[in-house]
Amino acid sequence: MQPKENVSKKATNITLSSDVLAEARVLKINISQACDQFLRELVRTEREQRWQQDHADFIASYNRTVTDEGLPLDAWRSF
Repeated sequence: MQPKENVSKKATNITLSSDVLAEARVLKINISQACDQFLRELVRTEREQRWQQDHADFIASYNRTVTDEGLPLDAWRSF
């Protein structure tokens, strides 16, 4: 996922392992960009997991209905 160009940024302080930080600098890795990308993906994954947890009862109920009754409009499916 690419960050949006018009997203505002905010300076922050983080603590990183010194060995990894040193190697990243040697490799000319943009630390801020790498952290932002990783955190963005972590947030996306966490939101997805929480959505699945919050809706687990509905999903289970829907799956039981599909198992018992089939898919809605299945009789008219042409494939």
